Amino acid sequence: VALMEKQVHILIVEDDNDISGLLCNMMKKSGYVPQPAFSGTEAILYVEKKKWDMVLLDLMLPGMDGEEVLRKIREHHHVPVLIISAKGEQQTKINGLRAGADDFITKPFDIEEVMARIDAHLRRSSTMKRIEEKNQLTYRGITVDTDTKIVIVNDLKVILTAREYAILELLISYPQKIFSKANVFEAVWGDDYLRDENTVNVHMSNLRSKLAKASPNEEYIETIWGMGYRLK
Repeated sequence: VALMEKQVHILIVEDDNDISGLLCNMMKKSGYVPQPAFSGTEAILYVEKKKWDMVLLDLMLPGMDGEEVLRKIREHHHVPVLIISAKGEQQTKINGLRAGADDFITKPFDIEEVMARIDAHLRRSSTMKRIEEKNQLTYRGITVDTDTKIVIVNDLKVILTAREYAILELLISYPQKIFSKANVFEAVWGDDYLRDENTVNVHMSNLRSKLAKASPNEEYIETIWGMGYRLK
């Protein structure tokens, strides 16, 4: 059974008809959608045409070889690539992994092992996609979208200046850490702290006021006297 609810599309780059057919049949039985490609050039055309969840790649291909296909894929794509090749020398494996392959299986292979590795890489890739797509920081009713820079507090959108936003993102990224004024200044302003306490104080005060308007009964930022600030 496929690991994810959406259809999983796998490109199989293999010039041997029997091996390609075997892999395609196993993919279908597992609920995946395989697409065979029988040369390196054909593989690149498919890669440019659509987004794939995984690529199975032979190294010894007619025309453009597997190493070149892998290099071209890695120029623009982060799709998991599993090399399946009769070239099983240790240096070939090392070169393939260094060139950007995620795994290497030597022919002749055990089909169950191939499927287990495919499942494992798809599971890992799916987890990473969910983490990347979320791009949100949350803390006690505050939600910070790090892509859009939108801040929501208790379902209310809070409009912050760039500096205020940067301070909040810094604090919410490390909710247990105490940041000195020097830490805040150097992280947000990107410059050496020259004991200009008023700059940090003013922006911190404005940020507190805006958060308080959205949630009057909450105090989100606390001052640790003699040390700095952290989320309460």
